[in-house]
Amino acid sequence: MRKKIFETMSLFMKLVENAANGKKKILDFGDDMKFYRGEIHLIKVIGENPGMYISQVARYLKVTRAVVSKTLLKLEKDGFIIKEEDEENKKKLRLFLTKKGNLAYVNHQKYHLENDKEVYDYLNELDDDQIKIIEQFLKKAGKMLENHY
Repeated sequence: MRKKIFETMSLFMKLVENAANGKKKILDFGDDMKFYRGEIHLIKVIGENPGMYISQVARYLKVTRAVVSKTLLKLEKDGFIIKEEDEENKKKLRLFLTKKGNLAYVNHQKYHLENDKEVYDYLNELDDDQIKIIEQFLKKAGKMLENHY
């Protein structure tokens, strides 16, 4: 898959996140892995950025540190993430996925590849100029949503 397509889909997913904010659908990946959207997307962020701080995750997801901390407590208790002291600043904690957390991360990726296949296939048929047009639209639509919500 071309890198540009992945980047465009990432923009689309951010748009969807903004539009669907507050939806309480539970995702079931089997093996006792059931997540609310906020939980699995927290796992996604940590999986893509191992060692992030809580404050960085909160800024990325555009939520408060308290929201991130509350979700992290549950994910840590359930064995999906671990917190490690930062070697340079003992007051800060770095976030990492456990083996179980990594499995949830991979299952989440598979979920999107399967459920979003039609859109991925469509984008894969477009040339770079067409993708760029869609990308520009999504950026503008995303800004619009941020201004309204």
